[in-house]
Formats: sequence, C-alpha cells, structure tokens
Amino acid sequence: MRFLCVLLLIAGAAIGIFYPWAMSNFSGHAIGTYRVYEGGRFRPVTVQLAASDAPVRVLVDLTARAERVAGQQRTVLTLTAANGGRTALTSALSFNHTDNPRQASPQLPDKIFRDGAGVIDRVTPGSYVFTVGPGDADGIDMRAVDLILRAGTGSIDERAQPAGYTLMGVGLAGLALSLVFGRRGDGHPQNPNSQPPPRWGRNGSPRT
Repeated sequence: MRFLCVLLLIAGAAIGIFYPWAMSNFSGHAIGTYRVYEGGRFRPVTVQLAASDAPVRVLVDLTARAERVAGQQRTVLTLTAANGGRTALTSALSFNHTDNPRQASPQLPDKIFRDGAGVIDRVTPGSYVFTVGPGDADGIDMRAVDLILRAGTGSIDERAQPAGYTLMGVGLAGLALSLVFGRRGDGHPQNPNSQPPPRWGRNGSPRT
C-alpha cells in the first residue's frame, strides 16, 4: 500500500512539475539570449525569425539582489513582441513560480529568476521587436534582464498539471492513511491463540 502511494507521488510530481518545467526550458533549440536591461536602462531588441522557428517560446531571466521578487500578484516586468507593426505577444511577468532561483555567481548575492512570457505559435518571417519594461512592483534591485528565445518548442498539455497534482494528492492521502492504520495495528494486543502451545517434560516449560 505504501509502495503504491509513493509511486503515485513520484508519478504526480513527474507529470505536474517536472514535465511542464522540462518542456518550457529544454524542448526545442535555442535561438539566442539577448540583454534587454543593464545599467539602469531598458532597450528593445530586434530578432530575425523564420517560419520554421515556430512555435517560439519566450522566456525572461531577471537578475536581482533578492531572495524573492514576486509580491502580492504585482507585475514585475512587461513584455511585448511586434512584427510589422502588429503585436504578436504581450505578457505581464510576476515571477510567482520561481521558488528556487539560480545563483548568478558564487561571489555575488544576486539571484536569477526565470518566468515564461508565452509562446508565439505562428511566425511571420521577418524582424520581431521585443520590448521589456518595468511593471508596477517597487523595491526590486534589478541588475540585469535577459530575453531567451527557443524555437520549435513543444506545447504543454494543459491537462498535465491538474492530473499530476491529483495523483500527488491521492498519493499523500493514501500514505497518510496507511501510516495511521499501521500505527493502530501495531497497538493491538497480541492474540494469545497465535502463540505455540507450551511444551511439557524435558526441555519444556515448567509446570505451574
């Protein structure tokens, strides 16, 4: 029972947590990384995209001197992508899901927080202008912001996370129940009939 519950927990974590993370960060191939903020200034970047790059996943890395940057659902950064005067993507980045930021350098206290800005499903060949700007969140000591583009990324099945969390919940509930009932079973008095009968005579139990 406990082994099955542990398997459910592992399967749920793989489907609900690892699978979306892997698809967002490693599927497809990298187009490039572009610095859009440094020295207190934001600047737009222009990237040439081909139709074969679709779908293009847009990620943003924020380097800041902080343990957490998300706060009260406020927007930390905004992003727009435009092609030929038409908006291809808009996003408000809050970095709410970045629980384990990367260390920028062992010698520095800065942390790198990543958030997904979305996916450009259909690419019109040509120049795309990506503009990143500040949101309404205050008090964030930003050091740098990088734009990461990945081509040919797989789409994440929207049913994966709910299914994964459900499996994790079932596994946790089953594990808790097995522990509770296991403890109760350990506290039951031992059945005297389960003991072998006493042996009389030589090398046996003494008579009382």
